[in-house]
Amino acid sequence: MKFPAYKFRAILCLAILFASLSGLQAPKAYAQFSDSYKFLKAVKDRDGKEAMNMIEEPGSGAVIINTRDDTSGQTALLMMIEQRDTAWTHFLLSRGANPALADKKSATPLILATQLNFIEGAELLLKYKADVDQTNRSGETPLMIATQLRNADMVRLLLNKGADPDKTDNVAGLSSREYAARDGRNSKILALIESSDAARKSKTKTQPSLDFSGIGSNF
Repeated sequence: MKFPAYKFRAILCLAILFASLSGLQAPKAYAQFSDSYKFLKAVKDRDGKEAMNMIEEPGSGAVIINTRDDTSGQTALLMMIEQRDTAWTHFLLSRGANPALADKKSATPLILATQLNFIEGAELLLKYKADVDQTNRSGETPLMIATQLRNADMVRLLLNKGADPDKTDNVAGLSSREYAARDGRNSKILALIESSDAARKSKTKTQPSLDFSGIGSNF
């Protein structure tokens, strides 16, 4: 019996479609069992034992702790900042999590902590050498964001850690000082910035100057 051509074509199309769908699912299935997936899941589940085992595995700890979620680009540190989890933020930083790594939206851990008013998280990040003036893709610093949110406590912390109130963004070309001055409800923030100016000037004046007058010309 001769097999009809149209049936053959229909079966062939179904076979190709099935193979294509199977191929698309393979990477997803593999990702569910990758080390990155397992580590991020352990952190999300607060499984300290599993997370520690993966961090301490020879040759992989420094890499795995900074692995990123494929969709959001978030690291485990960003995930814990987002959930305002002080204990896990401290744990990850103490094990080498990089406080400079941003997500796909260019939010750094310190910027995210600022947006969430997570003071304890910001303090930890700065303790572990987070760049106080690291920007997102719009050129915004944590201080600019804290200023626009009128978050005096965060502004005070950032200024005390050396944040630059005169660094400008890429969008409006304005600085934290200028944003504060333009906002009539931000007089407290502007006062904090001006107070930090005075503190820096006072510190500079008290530092001894070097006197080279007695050094010979042959030095």
